[in-house]
Amino acid sequence: MRFERFIAGRYLFGRKGNFFRYLFLIISIGGVTLGVCALVVVLSVMNGMEEDLKEKILGMNAHVIVAKFYGEEVYDWEVLADTLKKTFPEITGIAPFIYTKILIRHGRKVDGVVLRGIDEHFKEISNLHEKVVGGSFSLGKRKILLGETLAGRLFAHVGDTIELSTPFGRKTPFGMLPKTGRFIVAGIFDAGMYEYNANMVIMGLEDAKRFLEMKGITGLEITIKNIYDAPEVSKRISQFLGYPFLVTNWVEMNRTLFAALRLEKVTMFIILTLIVVVAAFNIVGTLIMIVMEKTREIGILRALGATRAAIQRIFIWEGLMVGIYGTVLGNILGYILCFLLKKYKFISLPSDVYFLDYLPVRMELMDFILVSACAIILSFLATLYPARKASSLDPVEAIRYE
Repeated sequence: MRFERFIAGRYLFGRKGNFFRYLFLIISIGGVTLGVCALVVVLSVMNGMEEDLKEKILGMNAHVIVAKFYGEEVYDWEVLADTLKKTFPEITGIAPFIYTKILIRHGRKVDGVVLRGIDEHFKEISNLHEKVVGGSFSLGKRKILLGETLAGRLFAHVGDTIELSTPFGRKTPFGMLPKTGRFIVAGIFDAGMYEYNANMVIMGLEDAKRFLEMKGITGLEITIKNIYDAPEVSKRISQFLGYPFLVTNWVEMNRTLFAALRLEKVTMFIILTLIVVVAAFNIVGTLIMIVMEKTREIGILRALGATRAAIQRIFIWEGLMVGIYGTVLGNILGYILCFLLKKYKFISLPSDVYFLDYLPVRMELMDFILVSACAIILSFLATLYPARKASSLDPVEAIRYE
């Protein structure tokens, strides 16, 4: 095998040879390099997007949500929370919440938003209090928090008075009149996700109950030790509570989004693999050119006793060398690009379109291994025809006119 690798290296990188063979060799290695680099970068970006979306979604939402069918209120939530904590040791935090849609107005600016009522237990399930970019995370009386995008859309600042309206007001002789209330902007938060920043208003739980004239709450938000156990834990809680409780989890609520991301990742892998396939055809062309150029040397090797299998291995090693060099260079270049993207975040995204405001990156060893294996296998397959062509040369015909 040392002899065959030695001859393969001399055929590829030896001093003698025409310009076009070296040009094809550089194009072949460059094609594999670009294909591997593109695959590594795209897969790392897709991993980063999935991970970043998970962090942002779970930063605002719990792992499991307990509510009631038909939007009925939940009463005596403290007793229910204590019962769940004692029954399910996986639970790490429980917080009550109120969730409804309302109208918000500041000056002449009016918008429809989601009102979320929370209390001090909210810090057990969310890190939103760490994402306040203006004012403070205050849940005092008649105070609210606005998302950064929503505040900008309303031209609202910390300390401004905001008017909230709900269609569920009081019955009067003139019909149902909406209820309105004035609240002060205590803080502005940046959840890192456009949907939350543009449509969320946070209010203290007691304030929300008074404003909406509710005696109970919408439901309970629950966090558990392992986020990926949420489907199984929610199923057990649902069986324990029974009707009329409705138990959901973050996986079910975001199933479509993450399924789309996984499908996009697979699709991009297949599409970008075509770059490596094109590079493999370049390898075929390069090896055929070497076979034509080295016909005399192949004949001499056969005359000296080299077997057909040995000749085949020489050209298989040539193709594998091209694939290995291109794969190594592609991995190095891909790692450098991923590192720069992760550190400097120099590619920004419109957050209202992509949910994120920059291109996240998360490198995984298995992606590098999978991409490298695919590139080398394709390079190996590209060597089979030229290797077979070289081994089938008749040594007498090859050196007859030399």
